[in-house]
Amino acid sequence: MRKLKNKLIVSDFDGTLITSEQEILPQVQTAINDYIKNGGIFAVCTGRMAASILPRVRKLGLNGIVIAQQGTVIAEIESGKLLKCGGMDYTEIAHICSELEELNRPINIYCGDDLYTNMNKSEKALQLYEKIIGIEAISVKGKLSEFVKAERLFCQKVSCLVAQNERDELYSELKKRLNDKFDVTCSASVLVEVSPKNDNKGAALEYLAEYYKIPLKQTVAVGDNINDIPMILAAGTGIAVSNADKQLKSVADFVCSSNNEGAIAQVIEKYGYE
Repeated sequence: MRKLKNKLIVSDFDGTLITSEQEILPQVQTAINDYIKNGGIFAVCTGRMAASILPRVRKLGLNGIVIAQQGTVIAEIESGKLLKCGGMDYTEIAHICSELEELNRPINIYCGDDLYTNMNKSEKALQLYEKIIGIEAISVKGKLSEFVKAERLFCQKVSCLVAQNERDELYSELKKRLNDKFDVTCSASVLVEVSPKNDNKGAALEYLAEYYKIPLKQTVAVGDNINDIPMILAAGTGIAVSNADKQLKSVADFVCSSNNEGAIAQVIEKYGYE
């Protein structure tokens, strides 16, 4: 048994743990397996829905719990049982949707295992997104803000799929409009997201550390985008992959290699063991 330096390593999924081709590199899988055998706890913290991430972490051979929906949802991997399910009520979701409708932007809303959209199902951007997350969106005709109020939906987040060159502008605009009441963030180069205030990946990492009785100073967090900033700041050691957004790199303790180069395997070796 190798002696551990940090007992809990938490990784973002897309852009961090998996490659650009949505694959787990063999050396990463081996490193995770060995770390767990040596007594470490490896967890995934993602913006994906629970229904999207659970099949992936089960395939990875992970057990314990997984964090989904930017930290609002925490679930047992084996059973799928929810340990936590935060979110926003229909009045809050309707307000966010109204702002996006005013800006004439496409909208996706995430409610438990259901994904609703006002995007045309024939749009290639939506089709690619559905393929990546493994969830088929439910198309809604008319204004999503009205649909949410009529159905009184409780949802975890709202997102907008945009062109890469439009993301930062929309991110800035939504921060002006919504950041006093909600968390506005980005989980990918084409996604701007709105979720509950302070119910983020940082709070989820703190939940994990308490759940496993591990001091925060013995935790490591690794990510690639703006939505990972709270957990990078909360962890004892916060690491950005080299392909990370510049905002994340600016607050990370260290920058490692890229997701396509097996960054997580290198993180485990360097920061997991004495």
